Amino acid sequence: MHSALNAVEILHIVSPMRILTGLQPSGKLHIGNYFGAMEPAIRLQEQGEAYYFIANYHAMTSLHDGAELRVNTRDLAIDFLACGLDPQKAVIFRQSDVPEVNELAWILSTVCPMGLLERCHSYKDKVAKGISANHALFAYPVLMAADILLYDSNLVPVGKDQKQHLEVTRDLAVKINEALGDATLTIPEVLMQEDAAIVPGLDGQKMSKSYHNTIPLFGEEKPLRKLFMKIVSDSTPVEDPKPIENSTILALYRLFVNDAEYQQMVESFGQGGLGYGHYKQQLWEAYWSYFSPMRHRREEILADAAYVDEILRQGAAKARETASVVLERVRKACGLR
Repeated sequence: MHSALNAVEILHIVSPMRILTGLQPSGKLHIGNYFGAMEPAIRLQEQGEAYYFIANYHAMTSLHDGAELRVNTRDLAIDFLACGLDPQKAVIFRQSDVPEVNELAWILSTVCPMGLLERCHSYKDKVAKGISANHALFAYPVLMAADILLYDSNLVPVGKDQKQHLEVTRDLAVKINEALGDATLTIPEVLMQEDAAIVPGLDGQKMSKSYHNTIPLFGEEKPLRKLFMKIVSDSTPVEDPKPIENSTILALYRLFVNDAEYQQMVESFGQGGLGYGHYKQQLWEAYWSYFSPMRHRREEILADAAYVDEILRQGAAKARETASVVLERVRKACGLR
């Protein structure tokens, strides 16, 4: 199981702490999204003022089908609510419902050195994988900085792949403060999620939509069970001990069970006598059981079509209320007001 975010306990920030996280609706959510971002975010809603946005502007760097983006955006909101986001404790909203973010992104871009963006690994990696090198992809970190700074965010939980973008955010906030005054923007702290940084996919690589190796959060039972049987394993005979090092099955299993159950599978690997099909079935059962309450909650949400719309409407109103205060402060500082 996931360990608690101990960093929150030792982070000394003026109360109330404001936490911000965003997720892209670029496709169906998978368990890498859940353990890497959603589950930590849901726990953090107990720690302060939580602002969680659906990053549909960001998704447009790779998704150009309007109908699909619209469906994905709504599905992400439903999944977040089903997995435990409490609208009484956290603000959830569509990024595009807060147009102030684009104005702040422009203001930040006026102090953003080209070299800062050229050094970003994410851009270079995506271009190397064949994604078109457009301006939105290149300027992605500036919009991400605006997402964070627009709400006076104190704490931003990220995985390893987003750490550099948070460093860009902090750099841009410092540059604005140096130019316009120290009180203009709040400089956020980074909460690294070391234990949630990498969830392996079906092929053992990092789980990613780009690699087509994901395990969805939700779906029909039979197709999902078959998917688990496709997890790549080696050719160790049934009777022999199975290698524990770099085992995708073990890495996934420990996400869904307690330490004792995980150790039992580790010991069974070492003893031999069972094939990988047995362990994949065991993993499947752990996964299906883990997400059972969330599947039930999702069905309840789907039965009330107006519920999600109202939650997003309320979230956008609250987010814009906060954003307008920050943006007005920046506008006055830079002479736009």
